[in-house]
Amino acid sequence: MIRALALAATVLASCMPVEPPAVQRALPAAALPDIRRFEGAPAPTPAVPNAQVARDFMELSFALETGRTIPVFTRFEGPVTVGIEKVGDAEPPVTLSADLDDLIARLRREARIDISRAAAGEAPSITVSALPRETLQRYVPGAACFVVPRVTGWRDYLAKRFGGTLDWTTLRTRRRASVFLPEDVSPQEVRDCLHEEVAQALGPLNDLYRLPHSVFNDDNVHVVLTDRDMTILRATYDPALRSGMSPAEVARRLPDVLARINPRGGIPDTGAVRRSSPAWTEAIRGALAPRAEARVRLRDAERAVSLSRAAGWRDERAAFSLLALGRAALPVDGGVAIGAFLEAAEGYRAAGGSELHGAQVALQLGAFAVSSGDPETALRLVDRAIPAAADAQNAVLLSTLLLIRAEAVAATGDAEDAAQVRREGMAWGRYAWGDPMLAVRAAEVAGLAPGA
Repeated sequence: MIRALALAATVLASCMPVEPPAVQRALPAAALPDIRRFEGAPAPTPAVPNAQVARDFMELSFALETGRTIPVFTRFEGPVTVGIEKVGDAEPPVTLSADLDDLIARLRREARIDISRAAAGEAPSITVSALPRETLQRYVPGAACFVVPRVTGWRDYLAKRFGGTLDWTTLRTRRRASVFLPEDVSPQEVRDCLHEEVAQALGPLNDLYRLPHSVFNDDNVHVVLTDRDMTILRATYDPALRSGMSPAEVARRLPDVLARINPRGGIPDTGAVRRSSPAWTEAIRGALAPRAEARVRLRDAERAVSLSRAAGWRDERAAFSLLALGRAALPVDGGVAIGAFLEAAEGYRAAGGSELHGAQVALQLGAFAVSSGDPETALRLVDRAIPAAADAQNAVLLSTLLLIRAEAVAATGDAEDAAQVRREGMAWGRYAWGDPMLAVRAAEVAGLAPGA
């Protein structure tokens, strides 16, 4: 039991962003399958009443994550161009250009934004700069990536970072912005940063834990822009709105905008979703803090669950609190962890439309089942979860589920099928973690098997 839970905790760590070890022994590239990457849009999310979308739009567009209010509506007026900056001698990540092209194509098609790659020699509206993670965190501690207004590239940012130039609340329209993301991380981490930060350069600057099916949610479950996010961005660039409008002006026009661009949202309003309390938000952030001591994380997770229950929530936040409790409890109390995961799974099923969140739970339970010598249960769990991971274009989750499935298949005696599934998991793993970390992650999952 203790060994199984310890190994499950190790697999959990492979699904969370971590600081890379100083030295990695990468698998030889010749021994690896071709890298797999996603293209196109993720699967559709459940329909949401336009009245709720309007409330989300207002809260996303007129506040910062810090709680400061934004006095007027802002966006780029006219065509938007995006360029990749080469900083110093380092080359941008090899997958960045293709992922940016895919993102631009989706923004044009789904959000109807007039956006394209900047021409050679042109100063882009949005500059994307990739730098070492250590450099980024030296200037913005704790940030995996970030976006700032009124600058074009890294040198311009360094020259203007003091004073009020980078204050989003002082904008009246957007003309320039820069996205800074890490170059020395996995392709998926680069893409995740690209999606969220470019979206914030274009539109909403806030994050809401209560917002399901969105990258504008600090739970980091959705890692690419969803169709719901594209609806928000399409509304942002609708001709009925313009930079400089007050919140009241935007609120008056928004219902007509959403009725026109989002007909599937023309369903009865289910009422406003209550905002997350500051106490719950603080507790959930503590529960997810990767560098916090295990018992401190467990205490914060227990507090998050208690606060969600006291608030009477029945949405994804209640289940997410339990998922966070399970993660925090894994290295401390296995019984609490398994109970929390099972309850979280029930909560996500009751909330409906949360297959991706349920897949996160299935990963934990599947890892435990393999370690416990129960491959049939593991297969039943991961086979339901794999489509959700693929539909959401989450290569980390998909690769881990496939590698767990390979161990479960191997335990049933089908070595040939196990090798094929493992190879598919490795192909997605190259994108999920990058080659230097892939050997480590694959070995961690292989270590789940009893007797390994």
